[in-house]
Amino acid sequence: MRYLWASAGVLSLLLGAIGVVLPLIPTVPFALLAAFCFARSSERMHLWLLQHRIFGPAIANWNAHGAVSPSSKRAATFACAIVLTASIVFGLRWQLIVVQAVTLACVLFFLWTRPNGQR
Repeated sequence: MRYLWASAGVLSLLLGAIGVVLPLIPTVPFALLAAFCFARSSERMHLWLLQHRIFGPAIANWNAHGAVSPSSKRAATFACAIVLTASIVFGLRWQLIVVQAVTLACVLFFLWTRPNGQR
């Protein structure tokens, strides 16, 4: 079972790393998932991820306070706006755009209702 958790952690970490350079892929949720998986499979990888200069602060902030930094909230909002705009520009059917807009609105509502950091 440890190998399954470790594999899921590596896959999540790869997707999170791709998200660092591609604004359409979320980084922090994949980093959180990787931390969750590594906590169940590899203490060494889990500690490495928690101490990572890019992923570590977001994971620690979430673990300690259920918080998302304001800069991450703004970046996610910008990415959602770009995705929705691209869908409109590329002429997706209006039904798909409505579903996408509702989904993105729910994601942003959840994100913006999280605390910013330490209380």
